[in-house]
Amino acid sequence: MAAAGVQIRPESLTDVAAIGRVTSAAFLAAPRTSHSEAFIVTALRQAGELTLSRVAIDDDEVVGHVAASSVAISGRHCGWYGLGPVAVLPSHQRRGIGSALVMDVLVALSSSGASGCVVLGDPQFYERFGFQPNEALVLPGAPPENFLAVAFDTTRVGGIVSYHDAFRARN
Repeated sequence: MAAAGVQIRPESLTDVAAIGRVTSAAFLAAPRTSHSEAFIVTALRQAGELTLSRVAIDDDEVVGHVAASSVAISGRHCGWYGLGPVAVLPSHQRRGIGSALVMDVLVALSSSGASGCVVLGDPQFYERFGFQPNEALVLPGAPPENFLAVAFDTTRVGGIVSYHDAFRARN
């Protein structure tokens, strides 16, 4: 659950600049980052591929953001999505805001009929939401222990996962 008083809602046009600032700040000192996360969100938005974009608001300020976009499995779009980036201002981290953003997106995806979701990240954080390593799903170049999946239905899928080209954005 997010900190008291924090609201989660879909992004609005007036949030775009703040989302960029929050995302850049959140990943500034993060290990294992290319510092391209804010560019990725912008590129997804510009390509019309930002399936879900939610913000966390505290005292009328954007303090967190999460994105979800469609992924392909062995070249096919089959109802699976990629979670991320997930970003919370450093001053607001460890208050449950990131967890609330992740849960919001997972509920929205599941409710919309999505088949599942993948994420590249820290297993200790994401396993609490049902994400687990899945040997049938492979993200080339990613450590298998950090590439996790959660299925929303019983359909079995397997293959090479590819994210939208926006994930190659650098600036």
